[in-house]
Amino acid sequence: MGEDSRRSAQRAVSGGKEWGRASGREPAERAETNETDEGVQRMNILGVDVGGTGIKGAVIDTATGELASERLRIESPRPATPESIGVTIRALVEQHRWSGPVGIGFPAAIQHGVARTAAHIDPAFIGLPVADYFSRQTGCPVHVANDADVAGLAEMRFGAGRGVAGVVLVVTIGTGLGTALFSDGHLLPNTELGHIRLDNGLEAERYAAEAVRDAEKLKWQDWGDRLDRYLRALESLFWPDLIVLGGGASKKLDKFASRITVRTPVVPARFLNRAGMIGAALFAEEKLQAAGPPLP
Repeated sequence: MGEDSRRSAQRAVSGGKEWGRASGREPAERAETNETDEGVQRMNILGVDVGGTGIKGAVIDTATGELASERLRIESPRPATPESIGVTIRALVEQHRWSGPVGIGFPAAIQHGVARTAAHIDPAFIGLPVADYFSRQTGCPVHVANDADVAGLAEMRFGAGRGVAGVVLVVTIGTGLGTALFSDGHLLPNTELGHIRLDNGLEAERYAAEAVRDAEKLKWQDWGDRLDRYLRALESLFWPDLIVLGGGASKKLDKFASRITVRTPVVPARFLNRAGMIGAALFAEEKLQAAGPPLP
């Protein structure tokens, strides 16, 4: 199944007939831009967060990090193949009646638009140029980055990490454990530290992710002990100045904060489950700005 999915996806990227441009639209070259009253340039970009249980999207005002449209959510398909996720993202784009740039936070290491890992998605994604593939599916210019990395971008630009110097570690807690590592505001992409082995021999996200807490019906404080073990391992490797906890569990920090023993200050993310959408739009904005103005 994985190899068939990969071949089908590659045909779509190369222009095969199976997946055309959504609704016959031509891709927009860039987002509409204007300025705030303070002279800050803003773009409206559709940000999409591909999660283990749901795929969420909203139009984001990149000057403020605020949602400029309704947040829409579609259940993540099973199996999570290139075809099924492509169809779901295309549905989000169509529901927003969107034809401009799209930023996607994706659960994989992404190198120059190509997926290099596949932890919670079909292995057919490995080696797939996902940015090109999703551009073909949606009819929009698409920019893709690791999901935890883009969540970290949102927190560093507008959230809990804003203005913090030194090393900031953002940990996203959900189906797995994602990480984004910043040094003086600069991102080291694709750290994927949820896959490190802990001193008990277990992979961190199979021991301390929120999905594990749910599956094993752990009490918050018992699960907090597990998360603390993971955070202590990260602290001993990177000695961060701040740890930001994101994902749904972060809004319950008061239920397990007493179990966290790291010396590093630990704070909840500002944006919780919205960080992926906001950060995906910010990542797309960065790519568009780096590309420069459109040719005449």
